[in-house]
Amino acid sequence: MTTSTQAPAGDLSATAARHLLLNMTPNGSLGRAGENLFVVRRGEGPYVDDADGKRYIDGLSGLYCCQLGYSYAPEFAEAADRQLRELCFSPLWSSSAHPTAIDLSERLSRIAPVDVEHTFFSGGGAEAVETAWKIARRYHALRGEAGRTKAIARSGAYHGLTLGALSLTDDPGLREPYGPGAIETRFVSSTNRFGLAPEAPECTDDETFTSRLLAELEAAILAEGPETIAMLIAEPVQNRGGCITPPEGYWPGLRALADRYGFLLVADEVITAFGRLGEWFGGDLYGARPDIVTVAKGITAGYAPMGATLVSNRVVEVINQPGAVLNHGYTFAGHPLSAAIALRSLEIMERDRILDNVRGHQAHLARRMAALVDLPIVGDVRGAGFFYACELTGDLDDGGFSDTARAALVADLIPRRLREAGLLARVYNRAAPLVQIAPPLISDRELLDRIADIIAATLDEASARL
Repeated sequence: MTTSTQAPAGDLSATAARHLLLNMTPNGSLGRAGENLFVVRRGEGPYVDDADGKRYIDGLSGLYCCQLGYSYAPEFAEAADRQLRELCFSPLWSSSAHPTAIDLSERLSRIAPVDVEHTFFSGGGAEAVETAWKIARRYHALRGEAGRTKAIARSGAYHGLTLGALSLTDDPGLREPYGPGAIETRFVSSTNRFGLAPEAPECTDDETFTSRLLAELEAAILAEGPETIAMLIAEPVQNRGGCITPPEGYWPGLRALADRYGFLLVADEVITAFGRLGEWFGGDLYGARPDIVTVAKGITAGYAPMGATLVSNRVVEVINQPGAVLNHGYTFAGHPLSAAIALRSLEIMERDRILDNVRGHQAHLARRMAALVDLPIVGDVRGAGFFYACELTGDLDDGGFSDTARAALVADLIPRRLREAGLLARVYNRAAPLVQIAPPLISDRELLDRIADIIAATLDEASARL
């Protein structure tokens, strides 16, 4: 991965401060010369270099995208060159398609969950979620149930920032600046059991915890009116809140409730698909049988933008009935270049046994991360595959952080020390402060140990200062 410019770091930062609006960023705080901006110039293997030449372990895989790291550029360049020489663009529009998107849809059908054999392409994860919503609404309307206009999502969940996807995202700080949501959504509890044990020790038992969660969900369905619910959306492992895994039986229970009350079950696999949890689709670990699956990020290993909504046969039988029009689309959906890169990514993952690498090292990473719970500042460690988070506890009696401790540790010392040690990780400074990692799926044991060592040293120093 390289940039086209070799401008000095200071010049790049200053230019960005004048002209570039960053995502999810207080852009006004970058400084007039961009002195608070981190510029990544190139990548190699599981590492990235900043504009000054310092090297870091990319412990987040470029925000959960770069499953293969950064050393496969020649192969992707060859695939891109071949595609561009043959066909640079043609839309999937009005009874028109192109071979690369067709091939990719067929390839996805072979690795997707059971009975999920159809693909609607988009540009990214939020668009994939918007598409899932519109397909769900269209499905119910064609079945004579146009009154199914509500969704169910989980507390603390994040599903995207377009207005429809934002309605399914449980974060008032993200939603409220834009007014009422586009979709009426009921939020139910996530599967995070940390903090529940003192008041509900029975939640340490999977069967009991699953029963409690499903009972709450069923009560919410009945309160809203089952005939008004179009879909439930959930991630196999919830990212927001820190790699929250489900208890045994939870996803089969969701399937049973969806069947009982007639709504569609959507698995948001924008992060968890394509090997992050050691399987092509993370839901396979937990017995998920969704009607619709949303994907993005890892589908192209970060080498091009792409999203997709994978749809089950039983849903497609309804929306494809004679005379029905799926009046939804995106100009660049299934772009030939992105589709060619996605196909090459899947080929590389299979050829180089990337899933086997995750499966072979995930138990070791789990042990290394679990050991962090012995540090005073770590309240809980959770995750699966190459996807882990530490939830931090602070200096207050309830485990929270005082303003002073939060500012000194969560907002300053922890992210600064991680970066100084050469690790890019995610440090959440919200209601539940977290340190999260999602390393490239090519990572070996030595690199995983290095990541765990850096986190341990950083959180040990933070504990001493707490």
